[in-house]
Amino acid sequence: MLSTSSPAGRPHAAGVLYDYVGDALYVNTLRSSRKALNMAANPHVGVSVPVRRLPIGPPSTIQFQAAAELLKLDSPEIEGLLANGRLKALTGHGELELADGCFARITMPRRVLTYGLGMSIRRLISDPLSAGGSSTLDPSL
Repeated sequence: MLSTSSPAGRPHAAGVLYDYVGDALYVNTLRSSRKALNMAANPHVGVSVPVRRLPIGPPSTIQFQAAAELLKLDSPEIEGLLANGRLKALTGHGELELADGCFARITMPRRVLTYGLGMSIRRLISDPLSAGGSSTLDPSL
């Protein structure tokens, strides 16, 4: 889930597909989309990634706030990633053929918040109020 806000401060959240490369998440979208228009005006975004641990019930999550930058389809960064076989999760349905297409690069922070991770499912179910946590990402991954 990618959350943005308009210049007037109105929030917008949208489910997105993403690809994780280096220290960034990449999201494909249209420049005319609400999320891209919002990111162009205000690069501060919120991201929540569900982590399904059971086939039923709410998922655990990783969430963070970060800065996003819109990149043209023909930007050197995107062309380099594509040439190296990256971003395949985002380019299999004609996304690169869309005249209005672009990518958002969301630079990951070192520290992310978590819910329900690092604890057993049994403890999560019995004590959901203690399920919040945080983790520091390893920049070498």
